[in-house]
Amino acid sequence: MSDTPALAKTQENWGSKLGVVLAVAGSAVGLGNFLRFPGQAVNNGGGAFMIPYIISFLVVGVPIAWCEWTMGRLGGRYQQNSAPGIMYALWRRWPAKAIGAMTLLIPIGIYMYYVVLEAWCLDYCIEFTRGGFAQMFSTATKGLTTHAAEVNAVVQSTGSHFNETVGMGGHGALFAGGRMVWLVLICFVVNFYIIYQGVTRGIEKFCKWAMPLLVLCALIILVRVLTLPHISSGLGFMWNPDWGKLTDPAVWLAAAGQIFFSLSVGFGLILCYSSYLRNDDDVVLTALSASSANEFCEVILGGLIVVPTAFLFLGAANARVGTFGLGFVTVPAIMHFMPGGNFFGAMWFGLLFLAGVTSSLSMIQPAIAFLEDAFGMGRRASCTMLAILTAFGSAAVMYFSHNLIAMDHTDFWCNLLMIVAAMCQVLIFGWIIGAERGVKEMNRGADIRVPNWLAPIIRYVTPTFLIVILAGWTWQNLPARIDGMNPSLQARLAERGVYAAGIAKHFADEKLDGEALAARTESILGPADVRIKPGGLPDWLKAQTTSVEEEGETHVVGIVEQAKAAAVAAAEDANVARSVLIGLVILLLLLVILSDLACRNRMGKLIQQAEQSGIDWEAAG
Repeated sequence: MSDTPALAKTQENWGSKLGVVLAVAGSAVGLGNFLRFPGQAVNNGGGAFMIPYIISFLVVGVPIAWCEWTMGRLGGRYQQNSAPGIMYALWRRWPAKAIGAMTLLIPIGIYMYYVVLEAWCLDYCIEFTRGGFAQMFSTATKGLTTHAAEVNAVVQSTGSHFNETVGMGGHGALFAGGRMVWLVLICFVVNFYIIYQGVTRGIEKFCKWAMPLLVLCALIILVRVLTLPHISSGLGFMWNPDWGKLTDPAVWLAAAGQIFFSLSVGFGLILCYSSYLRNDDDVVLTALSASSANEFCEVILGGLIVVPTAFLFLGAANARVGTFGLGFVTVPAIMHFMPGGNFFGAMWFGLLFLAGVTSSLSMIQPAIAFLEDAFGMGRRASCTMLAILTAFGSAAVMYFSHNLIAMDHTDFWCNLLMIVAAMCQVLIFGWIIGAERGVKEMNRGADIRVPNWLAPIIRYVTPTFLIVILAGWTWQNLPARIDGMNPSLQARLAERGVYAAGIAKHFADEKLDGEALAARTESILGPADVRIKPGGLPDWLKAQTTSVEEEGETHVVGIVEQAKAAAVAAAEDANVARSVLIGLVILLLLLVILSDLACRNRMGKLIQQAEQSGIDWEAAG
């Protein structure tokens, strides 16, 4: 009992229900809502995509959110605000510590590159505000007379600008100019200044004005878009249903994945935020409110702005691109053709910056809470330690920027862990705590009670759905990721790609179809699994050259030299990808060890202290 006074901590709580709803909605609303969702929808059946999307929302999104809100509120009763402590408070077994550590790793890993994305958005907002894009577009379109030529020139200029801004050309490129380093530093300071203020005075206060401002900006842009002449053709392109897509399993997987990533379930963010609720605060309606706010931003605001406008001004080809292409290449190009484009471009990237900050705050808080709960650190010490750790990670993401390799692989492994963590949480809720018991706790203080039949859905349907998502997603993505970490394989493929392009160029006049060209390529280069020997190549292929511009000077490079350079770059990227995985594994092991130590000591004693004060909830087993 002598440890009790030293262990005592003041449990912080949200100031209002609106504050927690806006904070959780802010954690979910981000680039995925405004850029990833439109791309997923338009490429997976348009209006038909909404059928698997809504089903996934009801079967996966809402039940997992309710589970996390309930478990987080329970953890708060034990004075636990981080995933390791919450999981251990509900299930006193060693796997709970590992699951908690994994759930803690995910937001830390994502924050390391997400803050860089915020800096991109801030940079684009500044460029639109000062007229930098207008000047670039004026130069790119000078002397052009047709709309098609102007579109191509504008898109090419925005693509080149994006590649230069994010350092796609080579590792270390971002550190040469220094501009992006300063912008990332600004984003770091903004995030940690807000988080240092705490949950109520920091996160809640910021989200109370940031979220309404974000939505207001999006609504202003939406009104402008919907009043554009002929916008109905763009809306038709986006939302006309392709019912045949519903028979494609990949579409259902894409819809489930979008819901999963959009609502931020499995991150550990909801666990942390809901732990600051009071014992009888409503989790059912609060979770629904936060989820609905997120869906409004995603479907209504994200789904009606970017893709329809891209189709209207730039054509179908430029509307069917990935997240980064849509956000940082297509959108700036749109603004060249939209009246008042500079103003709306600055507003668009300003709202993306706000969305990024509200999301990244929620990624920092779980780790801060863990340091405070596990080791009794003060706010200043925990913020300083986490800032140092994440700064090293963000610096690595920025330095290894060639093809965004470090960012891409960090995102992949964190997303994979997120599905695994969510599945573990649902299994704990449904089978360890007990679904019926959990639903009863879920309804504590609820204005709208969930029905009892939710228990079998959480116990059987949601875990099965998650297992299918995990199996399908890994089957679809994991083999390529594993291959991407093989330096010799990637070097061979890159080298072969250069020679294959040279062969296609040589036989362009013959207009060979894909199969015939592939056969011709294999006959010249040999089997794909065999390393190419330059000495055995035909003279006409070895004689090919390409003009390359470096630092303002043009150099003529032979194809053999090109192939060697491509092989070296590809092998280097593969080694970076492998290092990302190793780094995440080491960090996960460190978090598992720290979680175990904390549960054996301070966090475990805090849980015992809570029980001694009258908390009688204990998970079965």
